[in-house]
Amino acid sequence: MSIEPPVHLDQLPDLPVLAFELFPMEEHFGCALPPIIENAKGGTILGLVPGGKFLAGDPVFEVELPAYYMALHPVTNGQYGRFVKAAGHRAPDNKIWQETGKADHPVTDVSWDDAQAYCRWAGLRLPRELEWEKAARWTDGRKYPWGNEWDESKCRNSKNKGSEKTCGVWGYAPGQSPWGMYQMSGNVWEWCEDWYESEAYARYKKGDLTAPKTGSYRVLRGGSWVNVRPDYFQGAHRGNLIPGGRVDYYGFRCVGGVGAGSSPSAGRALNT
Repeated sequence: MSIEPPVHLDQLPDLPVLAFELFPMEEHFGCALPPIIENAKGGTILGLVPGGKFLAGDPVFEVELPAYYMALHPVTNGQYGRFVKAAGHRAPDNKIWQETGKADHPVTDVSWDDAQAYCRWAGLRLPRELEWEKAARWTDGRKYPWGNEWDESKCRNSKNKGSEKTCGVWGYAPGQSPWGMYQMSGNVWEWCEDWYESEAYARYKKGDLTAPKTGSYRVLRGGSWVNVRPDYFQGAHRGNLIPGGRVDYYGFRCVGGVGAGSSPSAGRALNT
């Protein structure tokens, strides 16, 4: 079964969506959910991450999660700008978000609270860090979205950024995850829903997936244009920052639920 790449008004690039070519939804996961949907309010394109088991952590252990939709790329300057205008929310702490030619770059200089506000406005949410990790690592516990070997040409990092910082969110296509998510490594670190707790994964390994209830820092994932060390770009690497921090290499992407009452706000399937 082959899924044709979606077509969107903003002219999406070709998306292999390898997971859905290899594993037809109905046959292998007992569902016929659309593999790609669009969130009507924010214009976010999300790909289905089917429910099931995957290998998390380092060293790896098995975790089972329900299905969810993960944004194919981080929220862009253009998307965030529409939110600022519509909701009257605080603008990012930079001038880049309004620059010509940077509309498709990930928004930066936004706090965890800013990211939460955007998600609520769009009818979406921030990902749990385990959801983020599965979207990045597929089911086999690979170190990077593309495999187990470091390849600096497959993500935005300090060695290939040149005189620029961020790049467009559809860049580095060979580095996307098998689910079809772009830039799960590199370009910008991404805020997650969770409080950072150093021992959280020890609890997850025992089967208790309860998120930390309090903390001083929020989780960040993925590495960015400012980093060079390969381990920062690994799917198991956990960063953290105070929730109010606004940095020019931190951004975020959204997640939507599956099922009655939890699907993305007024979402629709895209040519599936």
